[in-house]
Amino acid sequence: MHLFVYTTLNDHARHLLLTQLPPHITTTFRQDLEENEQAATFGLADVLLGNPPVEWFTDVPPTALRFWQIDSAGIDRYKQVQTPAQVANVGDFFAWPCAETMVAGILGWYRHIPELAVLQAQQNWVGAPIRERLGLLRGKRVVVLGSGAIGQAVAKQLTGFDCAVQFLARTDPQAQLHTKEELLAALPETDVVVNCLPGSAENFFSAELVQAMPPNSLYASVGRGNTTDEPALLAALQAGSLAGAILDVTNQEPLPLDNPLWQLPNVLLTQHSGGGQPGEDEGKVEILLRNLLRFEQGEPLENQVNLSRGY
Repeated sequence: MHLFVYTTLNDHARHLLLTQLPPHITTTFRQDLEENEQAATFGLADVLLGNPPVEWFTDVPPTALRFWQIDSAGIDRYKQVQTPAQVANVGDFFAWPCAETMVAGILGWYRHIPELAVLQAQQNWVGAPIRERLGLLRGKRVVVLGSGAIGQAVAKQLTGFDCAVQFLARTDPQAQLHTKEELLAALPETDVVVNCLPGSAENFFSAELVQAMPPNSLYASVGRGNTTDEPALLAALQAGSLAGAILDVTNQEPLPLDNPLWQLPNVLLTQHSGGGQPGEDEGKVEILLRNLLRFEQGEPLENQVNLSRGY
């Protein structure tokens, strides 16, 4: 059986993988191949780790592929991929760090941490005038879009700030909001919106929803960039009808240099770093190894997904 590792792994994670794999599995790392060899080698794989380009599945179909471990939570780009292989993602592996990034960004916005960091770099002591403008996260009314692992982690972390949290989730009976109409009615009384939606909810947070937010409210997004009407969000930020935004994801990544989001002082861009954590590569390897054992023993995979459904 041949394993093709598309994911770029650090040396320690590579060693972990090679020492823990069963002896009947051979391994090829994409990062060891010339660029013109990579797709062809992928086409021979029985087992795959990582997120290769979508077009590889049509250019060099991996007809022998039996198990595919995607190394992200999001699988939206592969919705049209046809494969008989069993497929799994990493589930909630990135949930807690993504939530910490959102909460840190929101808290930092209220406490003016980005501004203070710039002043420190400039060796510019301002002091009292900034103190007068600081806000509190404590007690804020928060709507979390999506009640999955990231959304639940956001809510759990916000409990320490006595925030009143509501979830929007179409099918979760525990959520307080289930439709766009209910969300639209709730937004005028909301201080912070945290978007944790998957890419299948394209343009869900529309111009109508952006405009329903109070002018002193914040918008934070850690799901997928395509779930937000970015031009409408940008217009609201520029006009001052929305106080600020914390964006881990954007419609285009990397964000083009001419995008106005770079220059807006009321925007914090965390550059899709939200899932970062110690031992990230090793964690992906451990997930693969557990699922590979399950696959070979005929047991259900952890976090098995259906590509056509997007989850």
